[in-house]
Amino acid sequence: MHYGEMMDDIEIIKQRKRDAINIPLSKEVHHKESTTYLEYVTLIHNALPEVNLDEIDTSTTFLNHKFKSPIIIDSMTGGAEEAREINSRLAETAQEFGIGMGVGSQRAGLLNKELEYTYSIAREKAPDIFLIANIGAAQLAKGLSIDEIKRIIDMIKANALAIHLNPLQELIQPEGEPSFKCVYDKIKEVVKSVNIPVIVKEVGSGISREVAVKLEMINVKAINIAGAGGTSWAGVERYRAENASIDYNTHLGDLFWDWGIPTAASLLEVKNSTKLPIIASGGLRSGLDIAKCIVLGADLTAFAYPFLKAASESVESSKKLASLLIGELKSSMFLVGATNIASLRKVRYIIKGALAEWFR
Repeated sequence: MHYGEMMDDIEIIKQRKRDAINIPLSKEVHHKESTTYLEYVTLIHNALPEVNLDEIDTSTTFLNHKFKSPIIIDSMTGGAEEAREINSRLAETAQEFGIGMGVGSQRAGLLNKELEYTYSIAREKAPDIFLIANIGAAQLAKGLSIDEIKRIIDMIKANALAIHLNPLQELIQPEGEPSFKCVYDKIKEVVKSVNIPVIVKEVGSGISREVAVKLEMINVKAINIAGAGGTSWAGVERYRAENASIDYNTHLGDLFWDWGIPTAASLLEVKNSTKLPIIASGGLRSGLDIAKCIVLGADLTAFAYPFLKAASESVESSKKLASLLIGELKSSMFLVGATNIASLRKVRYIIKGALAEWFR
């Protein structure tokens, strides 16, 4: 790539990173008709919980790292000046509450060393947290080298590497790269070549049992399902396509706005077909959602949009959200009589409606 082409690429990526912050905050980009299906999960009330609220323990262990609560601030941003402050606030929140965090795709940091600080600020602000590096499957398909992958890991002193699968987003994105041939073999190579756990994640369309089984076969260490029901990246990219006057991509964004596997369905598909640890994400909005996901078999849960919205306001808003989610989780555990996360996994629940139909 020539220098001029590289600079053009950097500017495109920086603008895309800005759009990924600004569009979800200014436009209605949640799924229109699809939901997470968590509304079809009912936890059984325990009128005799035999536990004091202030004694409930939300701590857990994931990939040999201790979490004070089963929460990750999911991969969102980096690569633009505006992202640095958001990542700083998110990392400060994660450090204070003992939860995890992922950064956005780090391609921009690879192309321009000056943008590394928009990602590395997370480790600077949060020296002790479980921090996840992030790169896209489309970049692997284009030939991203193992040395470059090791660079993004070192960039933030990551505890794990996430490879994100986003075929829907790449399909609709004006400058997208819908080229996923040989991605499976590339992921397999990465798993063998890095010395930290590899997590494969979706970005809002969910992971099916077929994909989960394939990933387990190549020793991926965990899956972040990122199911449908929250932010629609088809919707985000549809607005970007409209702004760029690309009619066909705009049309595809409308057509596939609600595409994907609902979060609760994806969680059960992966849980019932593999033994891999699962991060449940995609449209989660409360501590009750966390409890439901843990009961269904998730090891951790992850939140993106709620933390993006809060951190765009202030670090205090981000911390307030974390405190609220943990408080709601403890309240949910109290009402089902669960003293800790291990006992929460054993409580009785009922599946009904569309979620029950999914597995019939």
